Amino acid sequence: MVTKQLNDASDDADLRRADSLAREIFSDVANKWALLIIEALGERTLRFTELRNEVEGISHKMLTQNLRMLERNGLVVRDVHPTVPPRVEYSLTEPGQALRKTVDVMCDWTHRHFGHIEASRRRFDA
Repeated sequence: MVTKQLNDASDDADLRRADSLAREIFSDVANKWALLIIEALGERTLRFTELRNEVEGISHKMLTQNLRMLERNGLVVRDVHPTVPPRVEYSLTEPGQALRKTVDVMCDWTHRHFGHIEASRRRFDA
């Protein structure tokens, strides 16, 4: 994805514009893996393998790509400890913690409406 340079703040912050930086950021963080990674990290610091175990079903490649994207967007910090082998840990930054509050609300919404959605899907698929 090509990163748009921030020129006109009002245009770049407009999610309705296809070429806005805001839409690019939204597209980055509004995917299932990114949301699950943010939720898994919570207020903890985790190593790569611990994080992969927390996010069931994610591949090594997808976890790597999403962690890099979250780091690029300033939502995750990667801390490399100079040991042999190197120990790498991930944690949420302050903006990542703020986004986590939104992710928590989305998780609560899912739990609250799970039964309704499940019943609706059964009716639709019948």
